[in-house]
This record gives sequence, C-alpha cells and structure tokens, in this order.
Amino acid sequence: MDKKREDLKILFNEKQVHDKTVELAEKINHDFGENEDLTVICVLKGSSIFCCDLIKYLKMPVQLEFIKVSSYGNAQVSSGNVKALDLTLPNLENKNVIVVEDIIDTGCTLRFLVDLITGTHCPKVCKIVTFLNKKIARKTPIDADYYGFEIDDKFVVGYGLDYEGYFRNLPYIGYFET
Repeated sequence: MDKKREDLKILFNEKQVHDKTVELAEKINHDFGENEDLTVICVLKGSSIFCCDLIKYLKMPVQLEFIKVSSYGNAQVSSGNVKALDLTLPNLENKNVIVVEDIIDTGCTLRFLVDLITGTHCPKVCKIVTFLNKKIARKTPIDADYYGFEIDDKFVVGYGLDYEGYFRNLPYIGYFET
C-alpha cells in the first residue's frame, strides 16, 4: 500500500461525523415517525460503519439487511460498472425502505440498486441516505433523500470508506492530496 495515515488531511473530524449522523437520523425519525417499520438496506462494505451508527438513533422498529455491490474495486474512482456480489433481500413489498450508502459518486451503483428494489420488490417507499454526496462526479441522474456532507472531487477514506481495504476504521473522513 502506497498511502499512509500520516499523509491524510482531515476533511470532517470525529465530532462532525457523529453530529451529522445524529442529524440524519433525526430527519429520518421526523419523516417516518416512531410507529412506521423501516427496512434499512446497508450497502457493504463502505456504508457499514455509518449504517450501524445511524440506526442506533432511529426510533422506529428497524429491520436491517445487507447487500454487497462494487463499482470501485481497488481504484480511486468508480468504474461506473456495478458488480452485484450479493443482492439477497427479504420481501419488501409495501414496506418503507431506506438504502444506506457511504458516498454517492457517479450514482451508477445507487441507480442500479434503486431500480432493482423499486422494480422487483415494490416497496411502499424507497429512499436513499448517504453520508457523502459528490455531485460533481455524477454520471447518472440520482439524488439522495438525505445526505450528510457534499464534497468536492476528492478521494476520501475513513468512517467505512477505504483505499485497498485500509482506513475504514478511522472515526473521521480524510483525504489524500494529489
């Protein structure tokens, strides 16, 4: 690995990450209420830490599911090609669904997932929450219903985001200057 932790610049510190996660949960709580069941679909591996933190603050009954797709591999930019690694989901018909993603970059992965979920599973509602929104890199029309931070075209790591499998464990979002 050619990237080192000491070379990282902090984009959002641990407190900012925590506060934004709580803020997003509060918005979801407001929109769905405490009596509406919610199926949360965590997109592995990147959104796992954000998703686990987020659901701690949700007040409604939550069913947590995981799917695994890839569009980055070991690259620093999305290939735009979505590889479906595990799309096993329960019956979502007429259910409230939120897809949790770490970052929306090109939008190709989420477009694929939302089309699959809405087209095949017929949920009552399907919304998207992402921690980071990189609108500048968007290649397909899709927007998050909830997002934490909008970022410039930086390659970011931490809080679940990785470089070649490393840096996911950082409690903050950092980037490497190029």
